[in-house]
Formats: sequence, C-alpha cells, structure tokens
Amino acid sequence: AQLVESGGGLVQPGGSLRLSCDASRSIFRLSSMGWYRQAPGKQRELVADISSAFTTNYEESVKGRFTISRDNSKNMVYLQMDSLKPEDTAIYYCNFVPPRAAYWGQGIQVTVSS
Repeated sequence: AQLVESGGGLVQPGGSLRLSCDASRSIFRLSSMGWYRQAPGKQRELVADISSAFTTNYEESVKGRFTISRDNSKNMVYLQMDSLKPEDTAIYYCNFVPPRAAYWGQGIQVTVSS
C-alpha cells in the first residue's frame, strides 16, 4: 500500500524539477494529498498539499516557487519545483494529508547543488 514517487535528481540552484506521485487508488480522488520532505538531520515536513476540491496550501519557504497539482483521471499528484535552492535538498515523499503510515514510499532524492 505505497505511493510511488518519481522525477527527482540533481539540479543546479535556480533550476527546476517536476515530481510525480502515482497513487493508483480509487480513494485518492476523495482525499487531500501532500508532498513532504525530509532533509538530513531534520524532521519530515509537509511542503504542499491539495484537497479533493483542488485547494492548495504551501509551506512558507516554498511559496511562489513550488506548485502542487493533481490529475484525478490518472490518480497522479505532481509537484513542480522552480527556482530551486540548496536548502530544498531533501528526500521528497507524497502521502495523504494527514499522512497514513502504510502509504509511505521510499521517496525520491532531490539535490540542489552547483
């Protein structure tokens, strides 16, 4: 019962990446979904979420740079990340909001470095 993230990698400061999350669950369409991240030595934090009604919220440090979206026809959630900074370096995960323990995947590494 995991969600599968993809699209991470190494990017230079100021660059962009688009993360994808394959939910593949019918319950997805009725649920709020979020992108979380965990940097080395820090706790996992919610950076963006989107409700079933497509209302979005962002953590202050990513506002104006990250955009969360969803495609209910494909059971997919996306995170477009622009103007990336070294402090965005982390493992990124998608999950429900609030998160469900059984649905944590392996995450995807995002590294922002020159």
